[in-house]
Amino acid sequence: MTQYPPTGLPAERPEPRAVTVAVIGAGMAGLGAARELHRQGIDVVVLESASRPGGRVLAETTALGSRVDLGGQWIGHGHRRFEALAAELGTTAFVMHTPRRPAIVDGDTTLARASLAATIANATLLVWEITARLGAPRRWKTRSVQAWLRHVPNRRARRLLEVLVSVSTTADLDRLSIHAFLDTVRYQGGLATMLSTTGGAQESIVAEGAGTLAERLAAELNGRVVFDSTVTALHRDEAGVTIRSASGTYRATEVIVTVPPPSAAGIEHHPALPAERISLQDNTYMGSVYKAIAVYDRPFWREHGDAESMVLTEPGMAVFDTSPPRGPGHLCVLVAGPEARDLDELDDNARRTAVLGPIAAHLGPGILEPRGWHEKAWHRDRHAGGGYSALPSIGHEDGYFPAGAEPVGHIHWAGTETAAEHAGYIEGALESGERAAREVLTALESMPPPHGAAPGAPTHS
Repeated sequence: MTQYPPTGLPAERPEPRAVTVAVIGAGMAGLGAARELHRQGIDVVVLESASRPGGRVLAETTALGSRVDLGGQWIGHGHRRFEALAAELGTTAFVMHTPRRPAIVDGDTTLARASLAATIANATLLVWEITARLGAPRRWKTRSVQAWLRHVPNRRARRLLEVLVSVSTTADLDRLSIHAFLDTVRYQGGLATMLSTTGGAQESIVAEGAGTLAERLAAELNGRVVFDSTVTALHRDEAGVTIRSASGTYRATEVIVTVPPPSAAGIEHHPALPAERISLQDNTYMGSVYKAIAVYDRPFWREHGDAESMVLTEPGMAVFDTSPPRGPGHLCVLVAGPEARDLDELDDNARRTAVLGPIAAHLGPGILEPRGWHEKAWHRDRHAGGGYSALPSIGHEDGYFPAGAEPVGHIHWAGTETAAEHAGYIEGALESGERAAREVLTALESMPPPHGAAPGAPTHS
């Protein structure tokens, strides 16, 4: 068999594809940045390692024709960019159906609001809130949340706090310092904002799915998103960046990296990155989270009560009623940390039973017979790496919100972790993409124009 090129002769490397800006990652940050640049007439390409757009957002169509989000989905109070984008792209947001307070369910028991466990848990949350505002002691940087919780004097109260922190961060609580957690509470504006539906971070939902927004953004870019294009190396020099990827080699004047720091650690850099950037990548990790949506003809549970609850039995879960206003019924479940990974060991039927069984004890046996079942273990997704955002390793400050985003030569950094507001949410991703696009436009405008071009003239696609 003839080999081409013949053995002993060097293979010719094709010329890199020249673009003005390359965006690495087709999540909401990357798509948002690319859209803004494209609208400004900039020649842009988006390189995505997966075979779909969205990153950590993903929508699916149910057997009943509704759409459900298996990734990020909530429009929180004050998430104006997300809200505006949903409206601009022709989707409809609706306010969550939620009780004044979610139920606390432990087996067959629903804890009273005035129970000893609830009282102790609320007192602990108040201590955390005050400490977050004042600033946690530095010595707490090496003290884990798990170690702190051992001193809470009631088993159910401890368990409730474990589930709350786990689901809100996706962290293993022995790997997350109490200092890092309380700094997140301070950054997010308090526990009420983080944990609440009405007036908080889980206020509204896009009926067509947040993942639909990613699909429409990618379609708007009209072929400029290249899938199955894992970036392996970035070679930067004074004039720009050469990008090695699974889909080929590109040469860009400016690059925006939007993947989270732990995932970005897999990209080689020549020359090496500054020490602080390497430290950010090395001392952060992605959390573990499992999400499931059970679909029913209608939200029948509302005839008896509200579904929103914290379930303390294993696996510990947060349960939400995400049903659209005209149906069908959607029941959303989040499991995080080690208990999310424990579900990986079960087969499909056993996993569904493990998730729905404890809810059925609270809402009735009809919960066990959904018309549809959608699930996603984000920690098993090699492209996303986990969720919801990068976490600081215990003992380190790298990865506290907002993560560093100082440009390195012609490389700019985005991603929800870098947002000045609402880091960890879709809103933060959109904010970061907006900022990175502005940085790139400023950098391009400051460059001397090519021969014959007017200063600041964009490169049109």
